[in-house]
Amino acid sequence: MKGNWSELELEKEFGDAISRTRFAPHSNNLLISSWDSNLRLYDVDASLLRLQAPSQAPLLDCCFQDDAVAFAAASDGLIRRYDLHSGLVDTVGRHDDMAMFIGYSNETCQLVTSGFDKKLLLWDMHTKKTSLCLRSLDAEVDSMSVSGFNVTIAIGASMHVYDLRYFDQPVESKEAFNGTHLRCVSSIPDAEGFAVGSVDGRVSLQISYPSGSDEIRYIFRCHPKSKDGRHYLVSVNDIAFSPLVSGAFATGDNEGYVTIWDAGSRRRLVELPRYPNSVASLSYNHTGQLLAVASSHTYQEAKEIEKPPRIFIHRVDSIDIGSISANLCTSSETQVEAPVKKKIDAIVF
Repeated sequence: MKGNWSELELEKEFGDAISRTRFAPHSNNLLISSWDSNLRLYDVDASLLRLQAPSQAPLLDCCFQDDAVAFAAASDGLIRRYDLHSGLVDTVGRHDDMAMFIGYSNETCQLVTSGFDKKLLLWDMHTKKTSLCLRSLDAEVDSMSVSGFNVTIAIGASMHVYDLRYFDQPVESKEAFNGTHLRCVSSIPDAEGFAVGSVDGRVSLQISYPSGSDEIRYIFRCHPKSKDGRHYLVSVNDIAFSPLVSGAFATGDNEGYVTIWDAGSRRRLVELPRYPNSVASLSYNHTGQLLAVASSHTYQEAKEIEKPPRIFIHRVDSIDIGSISANLCTSSETQVEAPVKKKIDAIVF
C-alpha cells in the first residue's frame, strides 16, 4: 500500500493498448477490450480475472447487453457476442471495414455499431435478425455513445444525435466548437443531453432534465492546464457521467489527467494523480461508487508515452455535489473553480 493506492499483480500483463473499459449493469464486473485481441472480464470485488477470451484481431470497443452477455467490435470488421458464463463466443455479423464503436440499447434491444465503412448498423438482439443500416455517413465515426433511445456520434467537428425509433434524420446536428475536431461524446444516463470533448481540451455540455425546469448549456476548458497564459492542446479522450449524483462527471485526457466535475455548479471537485499513460477510457460502476480508469497509449500521437497499460479502480467517497443549479443557460466559454480535494482510494490492475 502506498498512500491511497494498492496494486494487484496479474499473471499476464496487457499485450497492447486498452481500447475500452465498461462496468457491468448490475455488478462490479469490469469488461476490458484491448488491442492485444483479448476481451477480459474482471471481478473487481474478488480481484479475480473471470474470463479472458482471445480473438483473431484487435478489439477496438466493447459493451454489455446484461451481466451475462457482452459484445466487442474488432479491426477485422466482426461483431462478436460473448457468453460470460460459459465463455462461448459467436459472430453477430460484420462491417465491410474495421468495426470501431459499439453500444447496446436496453429500450430497443438493439446493438448499435459503427465502422470504417462509414455505416451505422443496428442489430436486433431480441429477434436475432440481421443488421439494418441506420445511416450511410460521409466519413468515419470518431466517437459514439448509446443511451436509452439515443445514439450520439462525433464525425470530424460535428456531432449528431439519432433516435433509434425514428432514424431517417438526426434529431440534432451541430458543431460543438466551431470547427474544432471532436474526440469523444458521452450520453447522459439520467437526462436528455450529452457532453462532447475536443482535441484542444474543451468540453461542451448540453443537459435537459425531465422536470423541464433545469437546462445546462456551456463550454469550458478543462484539459489541458494553463501555463504562462498559454493553453496546451491536449485531447479530452473520454467523459463518464456518475449514476450516483446527477450532474457529476469525469474527464480524462491524453496527458494522463482525470478530473471530476459538477455540471450544475461548474466546479472542479477532484483532480486525481497523474497516470503513467494517456487516459484511454473511463467507466463508473452501476452505483457510482467506483471509477475505472484505463491508463494506456491510444495511438493518437507519435510522442505518446508507451508504458505498460494498467487499470486503476478508484473508490470515490464523500463527494457532496449538492443540487443542480437552475440558473445555468449560457453558450459562452467559462472558467471553473479550483479543485476541492476529496478522499479517493484506488486499486491498480
